[in-house]
Amino acid sequence: MSENITDSFITLASEAENEIKIKASRFIGMGFPISDVAEAKTILADIRKKHYTANHHCYAYTAGIENEQFKYSDDGEPNGTAGIPIYRVITGRNIKNILAVVVRYFGGTKLGTGGLTRAYSQATMDMLEQASLVERLICDRLSFSLPFSLYDRLMRIINTDKFEIINQEFADDVSVVLEIRKSKTNKFIEQMTELTGGKIIIEKES
Repeated sequence: MSENITDSFITLASEAENEIKIKASRFIGMGFPISDVAEAKTILADIRKKHYTANHHCYAYTAGIENEQFKYSDDGEPNGTAGIPIYRVITGRNIKNILAVVVRYFGGTKLGTGGLTRAYSQATMDMLEQASLVERLICDRLSFSLPFSLYDRLMRIINTDKFEIINQEFADDVSVVLEIRKSKTNKFIEQMTELTGGKIIIEKES
């Protein structure tokens, strides 16, 4: 039975921004592709500096794939009216490794909790409509050595599945580092084990 491995995810291809106005309040929705929590914090700090006169800097992020971390913040808005709505929009679209921020400049008219929830949700949705989304692959990096006599057969396997060669060194044996889509890793290891008669050690880099 083959494994059902999820080895891709959707994220932003680049930064995105969109603005809406509701009863004189400005809601600026911004999205950023991120790789980790530290990057999200750096971007948030930059946004607070850039929009230092804004009343609220509400956000949500998800970072990491296998060990996903997430956080959301109302940043002074009534509890549950900003951070969670933003978070629900990005997770509802199943977008990973993303920081979504909605900056609010208060226009003088209170919107109520329901109005705020709708406003922050809409600002996030509209930003995502403007964004370019991209599929990213989750890959394993494998390193191994094998006799030079088997190199041509290795290359046929690599070219068939379009694996990426990260590094290779030629001596008595050939040392290779490959990047392989996670769902194809086990099949490749089986192929190499058969090719070498079990005389191969393949290390998976963390």
